Amino acid sequence: MKALVYEEYAPDDNYAKILKVKEIPDPKPKSNEVVLKLKAAALNYNDIWGMRGVPIAIPLPHISGSDAAGDVVAIGEDVTNFKIGDRVVTHSNLACRTCELCTSGREFDCTKRQVWGFQTGPLWGAYSELVHLPETNISKIPDGVSYEEAAAASMTILTSWHMLVGRAKIVPGQIVLIMGGGSGVGSFGIQIAKLYGCHVIATASKDKLDKCLKLGADYAVDHRKEDWSKEVYKITKDIAAKEGRRPGVDLTFDHIGETHFNKQLSLLNYGGTLVTCGATTGYDAKIDLRQIFFKGINVLGSTQGTKAEMEAGLYWMSKGKIRAEIDSVYSFENAAEAHTKMLKGNFFGKILMKP
Repeated sequence: MKALVYEEYAPDDNYAKILKVKEIPDPKPKSNEVVLKLKAAALNYNDIWGMRGVPIAIPLPHISGSDAAGDVVAIGEDVTNFKIGDRVVTHSNLACRTCELCTSGREFDCTKRQVWGFQTGPLWGAYSELVHLPETNISKIPDGVSYEEAAAASMTILTSWHMLVGRAKIVPGQIVLIMGGGSGVGSFGIQIAKLYGCHVIATASKDKLDKCLKLGADYAVDHRKEDWSKEVYKITKDIAAKEGRRPGVDLTFDHIGETHFNKQLSLLNYGGTLVTCGATTGYDAKIDLRQIFFKGINVLGSTQGTKAEMEAGLYWMSKGKIRAEIDSVYSFENAAEAHTKMLKGNFFGKILMKP
């Protein structure tokens, strides 16, 4: 089969130097595995980390890709929930499924957890014509959801759902700030918060603000402006004046990190919550602790999510309440261009690749 392979790291982000389309042996399913013929796969920032070789040195030679959708073409002898021809999407959280953490619904905290396509290998990821995974890491794609939409949603919708629903316990009527609304997780964050009947303020670069509004955000603010937080606070004052409540954000959804972290804390209302799943601008955030203890703020970390949370998101996609925003589609041969685009941030939603 054809696969997108690299055999060395690119700490200088020279992806064209290392990414090669190669022929490798077709996978044969283990007894508990499903093999699917790839229809679409989606890029994630962990693809960048993998090619850099930091923060962890991933196995080489490597096939990246943690989100895949396609048709089942082979099954192992012990597989009971899938048949050849099923339309399926992958769940990238590989866990043992038997430890106390897994059986209590915290598979994302399993001590044996690996992110498929990032930490796995050699040569085991989504960017290949045929993909194999345990059947516990496969879900059926609901009617009304395309392969492309499912691939775009796989990791990002479960991350967003886990952040807002699983961790932050979002409730209707809250004022919710979605940082980076033009990203994959941000675009789903906007829609999940609207699904829950919240006031949604999204931030993005200037060229993406109208798209955030079209996705359902009530307000959109350019977070590259120096006074962006003042603009957000003014919006909360206007909402508060209409509803007879205290101004401020109830829940902020973060994956930007260092550059905007403390201003998010300052915007939070008493008892408010910041939930974060990443730090694309850096990890070394400056924090004014008074914002946390004086206002009784909750700061929550969030990593991936459960298969059930992914399927909840896919359900609402099938009902037309949430949609996957797809920016562009590339072939394996143009993978370097696709990853460079993601690195520069000049996209809205998800970038896909196909064989």
